[in-house]
Amino acid sequence: MAAPPRNPDRFSRRDRGHGRDRIPRPQPLAGRVIAVTGAGRGIGRAVAARLAAAGAAVAIGDLDAELAMETAGAIDAELATETAGAIGARPGGRLLGLALDVTDTPSFEDFLRTVETELGPIDVLINNAGIMWVGPFEEEPEDAALRQFDVNVHGVQRGMKLVIPGMRKRGHGHVVNIASAASKVAPAGEATYAATKHAVHGYSTAVRAELRGTGVHVSLVMPGVVETELAVGTATGPTRRLTTEQVADAVLDVVLRPRFEVFVPRQVAALTRLAAVLPGRARDALHHLLVPDQLAALSALPDRSVRAAYEERTRTARLPEG
Repeated sequence: MAAPPRNPDRFSRRDRGHGRDRIPRPQPLAGRVIAVTGAGRGIGRAVAARLAAAGAAVAIGDLDAELAMETAGAIDAELATETAGAIGARPGGRLLGLALDVTDTPSFEDFLRTVETELGPIDVLINNAGIMWVGPFEEEPEDAALRQFDVNVHGVQRGMKLVIPGMRKRGHGHVVNIASAASKVAPAGEATYAATKHAVHGYSTAVRAELRGTGVHVSLVMPGVVETELAVGTATGPTRRLTTEQVADAVLDVVLRPRFEVFVPRQVAALTRLAAVLPGRARDALHHLLVPDQLAALSALPDRSVRAAYEERTRTARLPEG
């Protein structure tokens, strides 16, 4: 079966015409209901677009407008609604934009309840919301560290605890956690962020073991550095910076063919396997050669204001992003 178009947000001249001129689109996810957290922008938005283009009914969750406006002037719920309208305007799946704070259990419960009421039982939950602080570990503000764990770890745990029991009762379902290559490596300057992604990997591994034989799958998608606001000012090392569409392609692929670990790009998998069998000094040398030093990247920035603005907003606002 042909894959969905690489850029579902872009229309060809024929797509813009009347219905009779439209090219039929493949619908491998027709009838599936998928919820995506942190989907107002970045990776989450691209994932929602890709899954909707493949025929799924997609609920995109992000923070409510009132709270976001009060704390940081960002209107993520409106971004979610805007995304739903933009994607829903073309042939493909239905889109539903809803407010969601992954750090608040009642908010997550309301989100999932509304999704099931409006679209039907959830087949796939994409835990995408995440934030990152970059800098020397001893300079990291305590609230920044706590906030990263609240969003990146507890938000993922909360989603899994709320959605998996229903999936297990139905005998099928899938949770896809958007983690990071930092689940396997730990770049200098990302101590807490790497710790949260290692935690997501460990938690997902244990839950997957508990779900064996139930028909419910758990997957981890672990991209390198992606071109999003979260990664602004960071280095990529010897690899290229990824696009959100590349990550979305990987998510679509793992939804269609469930498996546990998915690296983007795939070469990262070989690096982690090699590092696991090397002796200490060789492993350290490989790490130094291939894993970007974010402290060096930060010090080389000519203007840190954009990075600082993002981190201040994620610290002071209840603003999960992907």
